[in-house]
Amino acid sequence: MNKITIYKNSGKYKGFSSKGHVEYADSGYDIVCAAISVLVINTINSIEAFTTDSIDVKANEKKGIIECQFLSEISSESTLLMDSLILGLKGIQTDYHNEYLTLIFEEV
Repeated sequence: MNKITIYKNSGKYKGFSSKGHVEYADSGYDIVCAAISVLVINTINSIEAFTTDSIDVKANEKKGIIECQFLSEISSESTLLMDSLILGLKGIQTDYHNEYLTLIFEEV
């Protein structure tokens, strides 16, 4: 099961973490894991490429952990990218009946 936590403060995104392995299928064939990974990594890459926001990213591929934290007030561009990430993740939850992905919103 993959657990993604979206961190917010007063309605503004502060970051997110993705933890765990999906285990929908064997490694290399896990389409659910691949979809989640693409959404998460593309969001991070897009924030770095298309915004001036500073983020701190930590990853441990073996443990299946990616953490992304905004280091200052989030821009409207990054807010849109985070909204897009959440839209995609909710789509995966719907398509796979919440069986492989838990999406949590946490006030920090």
